[in-house]
Amino acid sequence: MPTAPAELDSRYADEQPALSGDGRFLAFVSNRDGMRSLLLYDLQQKRFIPLPRLNRGDAIAESPSLSYSARYIVYVASDRARPEIELYDRATQQIAVLTSGYRGWVRNPSISPDGRYIAFETGIRGQWDIEVLDRGTNIELDLLNRPRSR
Repeated sequence: MPTAPAELDSRYADEQPALSGDGRFLAFVSNRDGMRSLLLYDLQQKRFIPLPRLNRGDAIAESPSLSYSARYIVYVASDRARPEIELYDRATQQIAVLTSGYRGWVRNPSISPDGRYIAFETGIRGQWDIEVLDRGTNIELDLLNRPRSR
């Protein structure tokens, strides 16, 4: 996607919007580049933000959710028989599969503003339930532009 100023409105199918906690970034799924891709748009600078390594030709990314400053993007990736919940770190440009080896289907992930917790729906027990995954205390939290609470 181009990084120069760009219009958000298009003639393409744009869906599944997610807004960052600070209100600056909008993530959504689109077919603007000829395939379904997860895009990130900076509402202040009116430009698309590159997401190196996130969109792959062999996978479909859907259901994005953003941390407070959009450092972390959590989404469902379908590249194998089962969808997986993945986390993209914009600072390191790394992807982590959070549900690797997980039994059951997963959908609709949601990340906490600080990026530590991910809630999602799971069909592991034959019905849709909600689970919360704690990424632990050894992660770098997304606390940019926000006072820390005590």
